[in-house]
Amino acid sequence: MELLRRIGEGDPERIAELYAPQGDWKLDWPESEHGRAETPWIRHRSTRADAAAHFREIGENHVPGEAATEIERILVDGDDAVVLGEIRQTAKSTGRAYRARFALHLTVEDGLVTRHHVYEDSLAVAQAFQR
Repeated sequence: MELLRRIGEGDPERIAELYAPQGDWKLDWPESEHGRAETPWIRHRSTRADAAAHFREIGENHVPGEAATEIERILVDGDDAVVLGEIRQTAKSTGRAYRARFALHLTVEDGLVTRHHVYEDSLAVAQAFQR
């Protein structure tokens, strides 16, 4: 899957090229936690520029070279795909490493991502960034 390859390469602009100009982007986090200073990438998005900003903010807030993602399964049904796996990152602000299981629900239409919904272990991420 080209999107996953580009995410692994870490270039926010190249990743964003695969998103539709407008889309449905959601993160499964409590609303009160969206856009907090410690985790600015965790908020709803709707544009291709937002997609680039999301991946840029993830990079800015984690220790480079201390990240890994294990993809366990990709399920495809028509235009929809679900990616299951685990991310491993280290919070730049605290130095704490964390692991978080995730499910990513994507919809791809005409070769572009129109839906990006992430369900992840938000508690693990929040604890890593807690001061």
